[in-house]
Amino acid sequence: MIEIGAIPVFVAVAESGGFAAAARRLGITKSAVSKRIGALEAHLGTQLFHRSTRSISLTEAGEIYLTHAIQALGSAQEAEDAVAAVQGHPVGHLKISAPMSFGRLHIAPMLTEFLTTYPDITLDLTMDDRVVDLVDAGLDMAVRAGTLPDSAMIARRLAPIHSVLVAAPDYLLQRGNPQQPEDLLTHNCLHYAYSRDPMEWVLHGPHGELRVRTKGTLRINNSETLCAALLDGLGIGRLPTFVAGTYLATGDLVRVLPEYAFAEQALYAVFPERRHMPMKVRAFVDFLAERIGKDRPFWDTEARLDA
Repeated sequence: MIEIGAIPVFVAVAESGGFAAAARRLGITKSAVSKRIGALEAHLGTQLFHRSTRSISLTEAGEIYLTHAIQALGSAQEAEDAVAAVQGHPVGHLKISAPMSFGRLHIAPMLTEFLTTYPDITLDLTMDDRVVDLVDAGLDMAVRAGTLPDSAMIARRLAPIHSVLVAAPDYLLQRGNPQQPEDLLTHNCLHYAYSRDPMEWVLHGPHGELRVRTKGTLRINNSETLCAALLDGLGIGRLPTFVAGTYLATGDLVRVLPEYAFAEQALYAVFPERRHMPMKVRAFVDFLAERIGKDRPFWDTEARLDA
């Protein structure tokens, strides 16, 4: 009997580089992974992995089997997508990754409505500001912000992303309101750690591009925590409007140097290339795009960017 059920386990081990990593990816125990691989090797009558105490690697037979196993998984996915299309409505388990702050602020509040609208979909949402490989992580899609690296992924632009310099009114009352970008050099500037160059702010103003290498007492890898420090009056920081918009609307934060802007970026839905986009993925992407506001997301309206 063909060990069909072992194929995704084998591929996960080969792509993850280990039994433990494959177990985390598949959501099963390491011992279950080991048993599946052992049964597959016994069925084939050959060893698929070289094992040592520190690492594993594919044997020659394993390399050959992997090529066909990946094709088999692709065909199985195509079969699932075809069945979903025949049924005429989205079904299946949807695995998504999203940035932490955007996911908590804007995706999480939509989940109940989405799952009520599509009761035949189950959803697994992972929120992490690090960029993960969709295939290695077994994800159907990811929501990503910023500039996308070149890759084999398909991307759909959902909305523009604007960033602004902000501070609490109390901070500016005590330290003064910068009138020129150079004035930032005398202020406590707080930084987002995952920026390409977190200490340098590239501003576009009336006289073109200016680069200011700022310094301060805090650098952090989460925008909401950075926002909390700014609300407490610790300094001046750069925030995306999808985080800052609500606080700009209430006056808890105010814009600094509003005549200067950061380069526009974008929010994307990213997914592996397939012959047909699965209906469950299309349903979520369309749902998200409709509620964000596309070319004019609601958080830019809150931030009064045109003001």
